[in-house]
Amino acid sequence: MTSEETQISEELKGCYENLIVIDIGANLTNKKYGRDLDSVVQRAKDAGVQKIMVTGTSVRNSKEALRLTRLYPSTIYSTAGVHPHDAKSMIEEDMWGDLQEIAAAPECVAVGECGLNYSKDFSEPSVQREVFKRQVEMACELRKPLFVHEKEAQDDLIKILDEFGARLPAVVIHSFTGSVEQGLKYIEKGFYLGITGYICKDKSDGGIRRLLSERLLPLDKLLVETDSPFMYPNMRASKLPLHVKDSLTERSMNFVNRYCTFQRNEPCALPAIVELIAGFLGQKPEDVALATAFNALKIFGLSQ
Repeated sequence: MTSEETQISEELKGCYENLIVIDIGANLTNKKYGRDLDSVVQRAKDAGVQKIMVTGTSVRNSKEALRLTRLYPSTIYSTAGVHPHDAKSMIEEDMWGDLQEIAAAPECVAVGECGLNYSKDFSEPSVQREVFKRQVEMACELRKPLFVHEKEAQDDLIKILDEFGARLPAVVIHSFTGSVEQGLKYIEKGFYLGITGYICKDKSDGGIRRLLSERLLPLDKLLVETDSPFMYPNMRASKLPLHVKDSLTERSMNFVNRYCTFQRNEPCALPAIVELIAGFLGQKPEDVALATAFNALKIFGLSQ
C-alpha cells in the first residue's frame, strides 16, 4: 500500500471501529475498480465491512464475480443472474447451462440480480418475464435466495413470485427505491429490503425516508448495500433532515466526501449508510449494523 492508502486505512479504522457490517450488493467487476481492487477491498475491511457480495448481472459478469470469490476467500461472495436489461441476451440454451453451473458454486450465495424493469425498454417486458421466471425456478432448485431488481413492475413481479408458492426461497429486493406502499407490499410478503445511499437522494414524502422514520420497515427485514460504484451516499446533502444530520459524525461525512467520489462509490462507504439509516430510525448505528449483519449471515449462509 502507498503511504496515502495507509493513512486512509488508519482514518477509516478511527471512523468506524465499533461497526461490523456486510455489503450485500457491490458491483466490483465494474471497470472502475480494474486498477486498484486490492486497495478497495482493504479499505472496506478497515471500515468494518467484513464481507462483500459481488453482484452478477449477466452470464459473463456472474462468472467474473465468482472469480473474485476465489481471489478474496471468506471476504467476497457472489451472486449469479441476468439483469432484466440483459434478458434479451439469453437466447442460447447453453447460456442457461453456464448460469446454472455458476449459480451452483458454493461461493455463489444467491440467484440474481434478476427481475423486471419496465422503466426502460432494453428488453421487452414479455422477454423479461420469461427470463425472470427461469431464474426463480433456478433459485428454487438450488435452494438459494433471490436477489431481485424491480422498477415500475411490482404487480407483475409479485404475480410471478406468487406462482412458486411455498417453494420460493428468501427474496431480497435489491436497492429498494420505491414508495412506502410498495415497500409495505414487499414486507407483507416476507421479503427483505436492501437500502443504499439512495436515501440521500430520496426527496419524496412517501419514500424510503418515511418507511424508516415511521418504523414501518422492521430491522429483521432490513439489509444494507452500497450498490457501488453507483448510489453514492452524499452525506452533506442539504435536504437531509436536521435531526439526521446531527446524528452523523463529522468524521464519517469527511471520510465519505474525501474517499468516495461522485464517479466511484466504494464498499467502505457502507458504515456511513448505516449511520444515515440509524439517524432516520432514531437508533444507534451499532444496533442497525448488528441487525443487518445478522440478517445477511442468516439469509445468504455466509461463513463467519
